[in-house]
Amino acid sequence: MAGHGRARGSGVVGLAVLLLVLLVGCGGRPATDTVKAEVQRVLDRRAAAVLAHDAAAHAATGDPAGYTRLRAVPLAAWSYRVTAVRAGGDEAAADAELSYRVEGHDRAPVTVERTLRLTRDGAGRWSVASERPAPKSAQQLWDQGTVTVVRGAHSLVLGVGQSGRLLRTFAALADRAVPAVSQAWGTDWARQVVVLVPKSLDGMAALLGSPASSYRGIAAVTTGETGGGPDAPADRVIVNPDAYAMLGPVGRQVVLTHETTHVATRAATDAATPLWLSEGYADWVGYRGTGRTPEEAAPELRQAVREGRVPDELPSDDDFGFAGDAARLSRAYEGGWTACRMIAERWGEDGLDAFYRAVGEHRKRSGAVEEATGSVLGTTLEAFTADWQRYLREELG
Repeated sequence: MAGHGRARGSGVVGLAVLLLVLLVGCGGRPATDTVKAEVQRVLDRRAAAVLAHDAAAHAATGDPAGYTRLRAVPLAAWSYRVTAVRAGGDEAAADAELSYRVEGHDRAPVTVERTLRLTRDGAGRWSVASERPAPKSAQQLWDQGTVTVVRGAHSLVLGVGQSGRLLRTFAALADRAVPAVSQAWGTDWARQVVVLVPKSLDGMAALLGSPASSYRGIAAVTTGETGGGPDAPADRVIVNPDAYAMLGPVGRQVVLTHETTHVATRAATDAATPLWLSEGYADWVGYRGTGRTPEEAAPELRQAVREGRVPDELPSDDDFGFAGDAARLSRAYEGGWTACRMIAERWGEDGLDAFYRAVGEHRKRSGAVEEATGSVLGTTLEAFTADWQRYLREELG
């Protein structure tokens, strides 16, 4: 009986070992882990080829179109980290984090989620068949086509589907914007700007991961980390070429200077900063030196004031919603600009800068404007708002 029992036990152990071998594969690792490691090696070679500008080595890892589209982009780093693989037969889908740095601009990597499709040949080698943004992730500029690069004295302009001549005009606008912003804000920022110019409004929206309707009529948007320190990735100014084409020379410069101001003030802008201040300050710098009067620069607010509709309070963050009423959005920007203009006139430009920084230093929205109004401007928010309402009547009434 004892011998019989031992024989049965050995059979059970043997069956368990057999099942384990079948589950983990010959290498003692799960089959998906083996494929994941193989895919990682392919992507490592692919990334090295991008940085080495080796088109042949890149093509040896699969679809060469990606390198062709981005080869003009000056890259200091490019790497993938595979996070998941779903394999079936000779095909696989991989999720990966792509990290890259634009040379001379990004002090930290930009990290984005990507999805790759791979195939395996008869010799068992994996290669990339396609790469695209992961679901719900924004596109990168090279996803939209071959990138053309123009360098300015203070700018790097990357475009798709645009002429070199047009991209050079954006570089010129940015090169004028950078010293103008430094004159107003100071020089404690990168004093460089990266401008992305897609082919159309749809391209702009895809770079932002949002529907095109959200940005119709918006000439440009700046992306970046609020409160970003010196080691944050560089902000990107993303242009809507459809809206930009409708602006005159002054308007184009105002917009680029406005967006460049956001780049400069990013480290001092955080959750404590209301949009009326961040957008109003950027408009104040944009219009600074243009000679534009409140009547010229604030037409929607002028009409409201002349109709007896002076705002009861400073613009709320909700008033700046891109998808809302266009007139309400214009009044919000104009309201923020007039408030900042009033501060600069009554407390000086240094006072305006100090007020902006003091609000951001509070870190939390509650009480930030109230405390900065008292400590920097020597008044209360209620009195400041009443002064602003009188200012609107005087300048626009």
